Amino acid sequence: MTQEQPVPPTTQTEPRRPGGLRGLWDAVKELVYGMAAHDMTRAAIRTRASMEHLFILITMGDLLGVPILPPYYSLRLLPYVVPQIATWKRRMLREKDLSDALL
Repeated sequence: MTQEQPVPPTTQTEPRRPGGLRGLWDAVKELVYGMAAHDMTRAAIRTRASMEHLFILITMGDLLGVPILPPYYSLRLLPYVVPQIATWKRRMLREKDLSDALL
């Protein structure tokens, strides 16, 4: 026979109020993050996206007519790349402009 353990009553916490010392501390943290790390974070995300698109171009270039890898290796990597193919094709076939390089 198993004994059931009593369930402790749930404790409800107060909702956080925007004012007060905690609100001020959160605002200071966001300000410091914005001044120090926001640009680095955006650059890292942009670099990662570029590297992912370059990887897909190397492995799945046959979809655009750029045969780089033999089809055997492309097919082995296909299950990992399938979720990103639509976005990649849209980005690769998009018209480029001088303003794209500036942003």
